Amino acid sequence: MGRFHRHDDGTVHSHEHDEGAHEHTHDEHDHAHGDHDHVHEHDAHAADRDPAELAELIGDHSGYVTGRERIEILEDIYAENDRLAAANRAALDAAGVQAINLMSSPGSGKTTLLARTLAALQGSVRVGVVEGDIETPLDAERLSGLGAQISLLNTGNGFGGECHLDAPMVARALRGLDLQTLDLLLIENVGNLVCPAEFEVGEHRKAMVYSITEGEDKPLKYPVMFRSVGAVVVNKMDLAPYLDFDMDLFRANLAAVNPHATVIELSARTGDGVAAWLDWVAQPAGA
Repeated sequence: MGRFHRHDDGTVHSHEHDEGAHEHTHDEHDHAHGDHDHVHEHDAHAADRDPAELAELIGDHSGYVTGRERIEILEDIYAENDRLAAANRAALDAAGVQAINLMSSPGSGKTTLLARTLAALQGSVRVGVVEGDIETPLDAERLSGLGAQISLLNTGNGFGGECHLDAPMVARALRGLDLQTLDLLLIENVGNLVCPAEFEVGEHRKAMVYSITEGEDKPLKYPVMFRSVGAVVVNKMDLAPYLDFDMDLFRANLAAVNPHATVIELSARTGDGVAAWLDWVAQPAGA
């Protein structure tokens, strides 16, 4: 089986190296060399023989040339997911709901930022939350009591749990929300800097929370994630005096992979800078 990877245009490449198809043993050849069966090992003068005579002794091996064959398969293995993502978006559009897919690595402060967001919007914006985690309702419980409808989505079924949300999962979670009574849907994806960026779930916009404790190099190491979002929320700025974090270097690295991303510096713990995030959330899709 080859390795699949998805390109920005949605196509998927599989590079197969099927070496097993060329394997063979000496017995499979069943050389009929007669008295000369061991010419390779015992004929000390083989190198001095006429090439035509040597070829007759050895036999024709041209049909057994070994090597590697590269097979490239172009197949959109995400087609079904993207179809369901479009259906999710259509359902949200029909209800007049804007959806933001919020992604990050584990521990970056997504849930703390969401709690701040819900508290700030309570009473003015009707918010629903799809809370994605591999296991436990802990984050959903943290967000309860802040005026939002919450649909918990655990991905733990299967081998180790899914490291991302996909469109079928979100479709199931939407059944737990009354979309007709919502204005905004916030989708908290599973903490991971790789897979969540590769799956459309029906969102209108994508954002990510990035903690300064993660270092300046992450846009270069995880370009697909940073390239996929419209906003990068740089969190835990209250820790800046205690860290050797170079904001200029981080911004330069981000610009190398996504020069159009909005950068919002804040501290979800203290609330400093959260107003800029709320302004971005309030923008319509495509703004």
